[in-house]
Amino acid sequence: MNDANTLTDSLKSKASKMNPERKEGKIAKAIESQTSRLPSDFFLWTAGGVALSALVLKLCKREHEALLIGQWTAPLLILGLYNKMVKQNGHDQDEPIPD
Repeated sequence: MNDANTLTDSLKSKASKMNPERKEGKIAKAIESQTSRLPSDFFLWTAGGVALSALVLKLCKREHEALLIGQWTAPLLILGLYNKMVKQNGHDQDEPIPD
């Protein structure tokens, strides 16, 4: 138990020193600058369209295609949540979004 606490404390100490200014990296900034241009509804409607497409494929007995397309729904909804959070909470407030 003591070893686990020591390891946890060590990891917390190292993590706090990795990014003390809590700035976003170049890749995160690039993603945010692109996704912030899209309305949040875009992801919701796209996920709904994908789910409907998967249902149609399933009804047409195209099982493998339905599974492939249907698996896109969850990532699209997650991207929509990410987009919404970025818009509401912002990112690095002191830095402008690059165009």
